[in-house]
Amino acid sequence: EVQGKRLLPLCLYIAVFKNTFLDFFTMQKGMVNSMKVIMLGAPGAGKGTQAKMIAEKYGVPHISTGDIFRANIKEGTELGMEAKKYMDQGQLVPDELTVRILLDRVAKDDCKNGYVLDGFPRTIPQAEVLDKALSEINDKIDYAINVDVPDENIINRMGGRRACLSCGATYHMVHIPPKKEGICDVCGQPLVLRDDDKPETVKNRLDVYHKQTQPLIDFYNAKGILKSVDGTVDMKDVFAAIVAILG
Repeated sequence: EVQGKRLLPLCLYIAVFKNTFLDFFTMQKGMVNSMKVIMLGAPGAGKGTQAKMIAEKYGVPHISTGDIFRANIKEGTELGMEAKKYMDQGQLVPDELTVRILLDRVAKDDCKNGYVLDGFPRTIPQAEVLDKALSEINDKIDYAINVDVPDENIINRMGGRRACLSCGATYHMVHIPPKKEGICDVCGQPLVLRDDDKPETVKNRLDVYHKQTQPLIDFYNAKGILKSVDGTVDMKDVFAAIVAILG
């Protein structure tokens, strides 16, 4: 006793401090890991590769609209069948339906600590519909990561791609060249430059991107969540820059 007051055992003080510290650490860890990220960037900028790396490092799902469309259709869900009606007619799936399918996906348990969206939104109307839908469930996007690469770099990068139509193997004439020029290492069949990778096709895709998708950069910048990284450097350096942003 000190001045008539009984002191608690020292071990009890230590236990209380330890539990308080662990609770705080767990909360902080959860705050770091709880992240909803949108990947932005021109086709061929490498945002898909970075999205997968982010998902793996932080233990959150990499979600692409194409994947969740296919999954819902394969499972025969009500939303999937609704989307299939539009797709079978060669029409675009309406933004509201796409967001409903997306919200259904991010409501699953594996998304409780966040997710990485790849390929959506592509336009301002899509971003507005997504924002509204998330706000209605008291949620929001935390980061919009823009992988910035000049058009000229993308045209050169994609023009160097080669593919084997026989086994599906892919190469790059500069970065991942085949052992024998023009021949697949795996099956020995000729390599081709796919139509999607031809300079004129890439330029058309970039024109569409600048018209429809690039305005998203201003949209998310105005919200204060846009972060841009230099996509012309080595892939590992791009990822390091993203990790420095996300923590």
